[in-house]
Amino acid sequence: MKLPPPSTLRAFEAAARRESFLQAGKELGMTAAAISQHVKALEDWLELTLFERRARGVRLTAEGRELGAACSEGLGHISRAVERLTARRNGLRVSLACKPSVVNHWLGPRLPRFRAAHPEIQVSVVYPLGALTPEEAGTDLLIRHGTRPPGRAEAILSAATRPTCAPAYLEKHGPITSAADLQNHHLLHDATEAAWQSWLARHDVDGQTPAGPLYADFNLLVSSVLSGLGIGLCPTALIADHLAAGSLTVLFEDAADADKAYWLLSGADMHEPAAILRNWLLAEAAEQGP
Repeated sequence: MKLPPPSTLRAFEAAARRESFLQAGKELGMTAAAISQHVKALEDWLELTLFERRARGVRLTAEGRELGAACSEGLGHISRAVERLTARRNGLRVSLACKPSVVNHWLGPRLPRFRAAHPEIQVSVVYPLGALTPEEAGTDLLIRHGTRPPGRAEAILSAATRPTCAPAYLEKHGPITSAADLQNHHLLHDATEAAWQSWLARHDVDGQTPAGPLYADFNLLVSSVLSGLGIGLCPTALIADHLAAGSLTVLFEDAADADKAYWLLSGADMHEPAAILRNWLLAEAAEQGP
């Protein structure tokens, strides 16, 4: 098998993919001049012109595009094979940044199923710490809450919230048949009273919103709701397991925050274990439904 020197192919592939000697050099930890020398050596070996040199950069020739595509495909196969082989030796790992509330009430109960299906993959779950992208979090994947973010984002769960309480609360303080009834009940607030004020106003409930406890974290709020201390606006999709078990009940179907969701964001260079976890998360969410 007659092949050019491997170093020239690697430098050419990066330069062809980026159509820039400077950017290829940054990727490979080389100078633009070194990339240029490798490309020139390859052109001499092939006796072909692969790039047109211009005052403001370089441009691939037709032959350069053809060889560039072949190099990318070939090196890609090699890279994936190396990843698989080293993974067998070192074990497969994937990292996910996720809010504790999502872990506690949705992801955590489901992770054993992922472990059973993919025992070779170790999942690392970390705090997002305000990160808006996987790159900022230093992870492969990120789950974040809110309206649709920019970039590669896929909705996995609705973030719509509905008035929710424990059956024990209804037994003690119910029945609750209308939105106006809520003014006479213990309303629990997630960080501020704004969510309840908005929900009640939409249902033409006038007057002051009951000043119940404020919770800095949803985990604290839902724990109090589960304990029968009051009624909270809870993301219905996030507490689906509690609803199915009968430990929580939704009082009214009309939802707030219907424009928000829990979004799964993927890093730009997603390796195989990250892709497996991403696809599994999407499948789990699809099985649950909206």
